[in-house]
Amino acid sequence: MAYTSVLPVHRLDRSIEYVKDRAKTTKSAGSLEEAIDYALNREKTEQTIFEDAMGCTCENAYVDMVKIKERFHKKDGVQGYHLVQSFAEGEVSPELAHLIGQELAEQLLKGQYEVVITTHLNTSHYHNHLVWNSVSMVDGKKYHSNAKSYFTEVRQISDQLCRKYGLSVIQTNQGKAMHYAQWKAEAEGKPTWRTAIRMDIQETIGVSFSWSQFVKEMEKRGYTWKLNRKYPSLKTPGMERYIRLRSLGKGYGEAEIREKILRPKIRQVYGITQMQIPKRKLTGLQKLYYSYLYQMGVFPKKPKRIPYAVRSDIRRLDQRICQMEFLQKEEITTREELAAYRKPLEEQVLSLMKERRELYRKKPGGMRIQEINGELKELRKRIRLSQQIEKQSLEMEERLRQAKEQEEVQEVSGKQRREAERNR
Repeated sequence: MAYTSVLPVHRLDRSIEYVKDRAKTTKSAGSLEEAIDYALNREKTEQTIFEDAMGCTCENAYVDMVKIKERFHKKDGVQGYHLVQSFAEGEVSPELAHLIGQELAEQLLKGQYEVVITTHLNTSHYHNHLVWNSVSMVDGKKYHSNAKSYFTEVRQISDQLCRKYGLSVIQTNQGKAMHYAQWKAEAEGKPTWRTAIRMDIQETIGVSFSWSQFVKEMEKRGYTWKLNRKYPSLKTPGMERYIRLRSLGKGYGEAEIREKILRPKIRQVYGITQMQIPKRKLTGLQKLYYSYLYQMGVFPKKPKRIPYAVRSDIRRLDQRICQMEFLQKEEITTREELAAYRKPLEEQVLSLMKERRELYRKKPGGMRIQEINGELKELRKRIRLSQQIEKQSLEMEERLRQAKEQEEVQEVSGKQRREAERNR
């Protein structure tokens, strides 16, 4: 059974980047037979990527879509639409899911709108993502999505394709489409929309490393927030009223979500489970950061007391976690490796700046300048992060040294106090 949902997109570049995540669209050779087939077929790589585009190229989809907007002078408002088509677990193969996604795009958009089609395989239920331009490449007219068009076009076409290929379809009597999570919850006698929100929150916690990132990731899913109050509230797409996080039940208050954000991240970054130490021995900067985060009380197993020298750095907790993640991802353990990592990035910056200066003289309004600006932003971000780690790791070493001295002083003081008590 397939369910579909459509959300308007205001940051088209982010939506395209998300749906093209190779970690989600890649099928690895999972059996010996598949591995042999791949090995014998030289025209194939070791992996199959379920990624296609219509009216544009996958590699330059965003740039192609922007050009259409500029051509028809329609760069404002909704930038595009993001459709998710998901199938029941075990009902469809990756190949069939992707084929259905392609046919859905063809029938829905009729070759008038540029669209990227990907099939994500990172969950037990395979699902298609379609992201298309809000502006038609044929006549410049904007695509409009509402509840009526959803039910009479998107849902209808999706259901027809499912029946065509012998797949089940969600049956509803309400006269409107129902989210699969809602349908399943209702079938089990559970609250519907609250269940869907909880599922979104849990998924977002899994990809977030701080509260601020969690809020932004939920916004990407279409949620809006009220944060300037004692109890944060959110509203789902299509809801009229905001609801408090804590009204979703135990485990969904702000403090509880903040705690959950840290725990999965720490387990993911360090390869540990609760009450365990990292499985592989850490060295250098990675060991420094692990020790520092331990002293900050991040792990479930905490020190007897958080040293004052470290406690004053709590405000930088999110930053410290981000830095540790970077070191793990790039496999950096020394400051020398940091410098070596940064050198080619700095060379790329200089090269891009030179290219941009030439373009300013020859093609000042060209799209390449925008691309370069985006590349420079990302490169400078990575350079800044490596520079911060290089500088702040020295400060962390000093704080840990101070913390150790404080601990030794306290131990001596405690020993003297106990001896004095015994001698009374």
